[in-house]
Amino acid sequence: MAPSACYGRGVTTERPTWRDFLTLDDAALLAQCDFDRFRASGPGGQKRNVTDSAVRLRHRPSGVSAEANESRSQHENRARALRRLRRAIAAELRAPVDLDGYSPAREIETVRNRDGRIAVGTRDARFLPALAALFDVLEAAEWRVSDAARAAGVSTAALGRLLAQDAALWRAANERRRAHGLSALRAR
Repeated sequence: MAPSACYGRGVTTERPTWRDFLTLDDAALLAQCDFDRFRASGPGGQKRNVTDSAVRLRHRPSGVSAEANESRSQHENRARALRRLRRAIAAELRAPVDLDGYSPAREIETVRNRDGRIAVGTRDARFLPALAALFDVLEAAEWRVSDAARAAGVSTAALGRLLAQDAALWRAANERRRAHGLSALRAR
């Protein structure tokens, strides 16, 4: 058995999952990252080509990285990169789920109504944890949406709509489906 690794704030695990990091506040998550500044190329005027305003964050415990270079402000780019890092953590780090006897995770329960609909937007703090929990269920169901929706207690359409809310997460879901030999989900 491999030795455990410690990620700060009492998080010790063999293999990190999204649960270890998505609940951290911005300062704690940034403290776990290597921070690079660089010059972005492309349009944006003279200032863009002479200042190191682009930002890349590499999350040391998980190996996940994100960058932003849209703004001439390093602070704005750091905030964007941090949001993208959280999204990448939700999409890439899995917590194992056994579908036999599975009851939906609390992250799913908090955004699901009685009709099996999911009521959460991308700017809601509950969005990424709920989506990460659903990705765990999808992974356990080998990315068969109907099986995952049934296990999570949501409708297939609701699960599809949730995935479609964020283009990067939609692409991540379709990449995983293709890896399992399934066709890509179609946008409605």
